[in-house]
Amino acid sequence: MTKTASIIGGGVIGGGWAARFALNGWDVKIYDPDSEAERKIEEVMANARHALPMLYDCALPEEGRISFCTSIGEAVEETDWIQESVTERLDLKHRIFAEIQAVNAVTPIGSSTSGFKPSQLQEGARAPGRIMVTHPFNPVYLLPLIEVVPSEETEADAIETASVILTSLGLYPLHVRKEIDAHIADRFLEAVWREALWLVKDGIATTEEIDNAIRYGFGIRWAQMGLFETFRVAGGEAGMRHFMAQFGPALQWPWTKLMDVPEFNDALVDLIAGQSDAQSGHLSIRELERKRDGNLIAMMRALRQQGNAAGRLINAHQKTLKSVPEATDPMISGRRVIPVDWTDVNGHMNEGRYAQVFSDAGEEVMAAVGADEAYIASGYSYFTVESTTKFLAETHAGEAIVVESRVTLGEGKKLRCFHEMKRASDGEILATCDQFMLHVSLETRRTCEPMADVARKVAALAALHMEKKS
Repeated sequence: MTKTASIIGGGVIGGGWAARFALNGWDVKIYDPDSEAERKIEEVMANARHALPMLYDCALPEEGRISFCTSIGEAVEETDWIQESVTERLDLKHRIFAEIQAVNAVTPIGSSTSGFKPSQLQEGARAPGRIMVTHPFNPVYLLPLIEVVPSEETEADAIETASVILTSLGLYPLHVRKEIDAHIADRFLEAVWREALWLVKDGIATTEEIDNAIRYGFGIRWAQMGLFETFRVAGGEAGMRHFMAQFGPALQWPWTKLMDVPEFNDALVDLIAGQSDAQSGHLSIRELERKRDGNLIAMMRALRQQGNAAGRLINAHQKTLKSVPEATDPMISGRRVIPVDWTDVNGHMNEGRYAQVFSDAGEEVMAAVGADEAYIASGYSYFTVESTTKFLAETHAGEAIVVESRVTLGEGKKLRCFHEMKRASDGEILATCDQFMLHVSLETRRTCEPMADVARKVAALAALHMEKKS
């Protein structure tokens, strides 16, 4: 049964939430009095449709339906989750919560606030126990971190519901143990932002030089190890204790101005805005968003290969999206979107990536006949010994493709498949692959007969495909 999310406030963050829910198969109801809300949401959705599917090696669920409501009451009726993302004004949030809970005082409400504590949000609420902070990071449709901050009044089942729902969307709900101003992540960002303002104001660095210091250095390390694990490695074989002993005294040195704030006047604003315009003013906001999204996708896909940090989270989420293909003719052995890091200097998909697509299709056929992860763990598998790929048309990043497979030989140790990779939008065949596999023992690394059940399913699938062909 399709679930429904209610989004109150359709700005950048609300639009990102709508995209994350809709692209994971949820219906989404949106309320925003802005006359431009539908246009803005559609622009966010266009970027999200282009970006999020590239993270995965299989298709996302069928996109949910997005509808726009004329009142808060209409938006929150019969819904499974309510996400508030209005302007950071406490009085406004209180009015919004009152309107929500006058109609629906049961469904949990998550607030995207970056500054207010849940106990502040709950003041005067009809059902304070259903309200909590669920603070995301932009773009919500790509970045997985959500800070889940309850108060002592927030009900345990509401927190559990939040954890289950957010995890099902491929997000990482970080349960903040105690409510605190700015939660966890923004406190780091504020510290870096404050020091950056001083560096610009004092003429030590430009905005671009500061950005370069981050993206060419510690920013990359933080993306895959965070802060403490990075410093643990810096301590060498002696570990964190050695690092603390070596660098702890530096905390007493006057390196930073974190306790001081530069005067935030027009001169400082003009200085920073001017440098920022010189740095990035040649790109529109949508071009910058696409650039950002492409970089994030490439980095997170690299982390997927290593099974680390955000990559581990995406791998876990993908397992919930995939299912064993049905024994049909042809068998649908793959649905996916081509990611940005699969293209070459010619601007189309690199030939080596076709091999990846067809290798994945072969593994799906294996899973369909019972040669799945459990079978491989038991000591048996199929190895590809020969394959022939024909490239028939260009394939570009962002294109949705489908792979159709047929078993053309299935007897004894032999399993042969013919795969067709097609563009999903018009069915044009982009490439084909003739793949020949042999069954092997992983203990001896030599060919052997498959287990009886697998052999039976291979023969049945080959017979089905031969029957249809004839």
